[in-house]
Amino acid sequence: MRAFVNLYAAGDGFVPPSTNDFNLPPLTESIPWLTKPVLLVFLSVILVSVFFILSARKAAVVPSKLQFAGESIYAFVRNDLARDVIGHEFMRFVPYLFTLFTFVLTNNIFGIVPFLQFPAMSHVAFPYVLALFSFGVFHYVGIRKKGLGSYLKEIAFMPGVPKPVYILLTPIEIATFFLVRPLTLSLRLFANMFAGHLLLLVFIMGGDYMLHDSHLIMKLFSPFSFAFGIALTFFEFMVQCLQAYIFTLLTALYIAGALADEH
Repeated sequence: MRAFVNLYAAGDGFVPPSTNDFNLPPLTESIPWLTKPVLLVFLSVILVSVFFILSARKAAVVPSKLQFAGESIYAFVRNDLARDVIGHEFMRFVPYLFTLFTFVLTNNIFGIVPFLQFPAMSHVAFPYVLALFSFGVFHYVGIRKKGLGSYLKEIAFMPGVPKPVYILLTPIEIATFFLVRPLTLSLRLFANMFAGHLLLLVFIMGGDYMLHDSHLIMKLFSPFSFAFGIALTFFEFMVQCLQAYIFTLLTALYIAGALADEH
């Protein structure tokens, strides 16, 4: 981790991790945009593609372990996140939801993979872009099904509401559909990945600092810090999977809402 480089930068005192530890330098000065998070995003695309190509290449009635793993992930997204949420029109959205889930999950898990140890989604630009894609998809399907005028009218003027209530409700609904949804969708993923990685840095760096401290009492406490770091790694794995699920689930819910006759 880059944070270890600056561990003793301020003399003998412990330098806690900060947002600066997420601003990684370019891998080469000739390509300023090629940073570790960008490289991890490209790597995730390659890994996901290769995994599912290999798992489906020799499909059989009795699946191999690799085929079973690939089909299990696909079936989970298809049945639990698409069919059960969107309804009878779900199949045309399965490719997007499946791609979204596997992409987010892989980049999240990079945060606990040795030697990689960085969740790309802790850089807010990546969740923003994914949220914009989802934002475009659910608005597009709603407009295509109902027409632009009817779709916007349904958002701004919720059916069955007394007219005076529109004075308060209409601005809230417009803000919700066009601002709050994409922001909360992206910031939820970003904040969880950022906070989780920061906590891991605190305990692992703290354990390393105490281990090298001259005081015996500090050395005795260092194993506890490392133990907390290991426990948090397992907890972070659960959060990483959960956040990929939530991001995809909310996207499916927004699509279902756009396709519904009434919001």
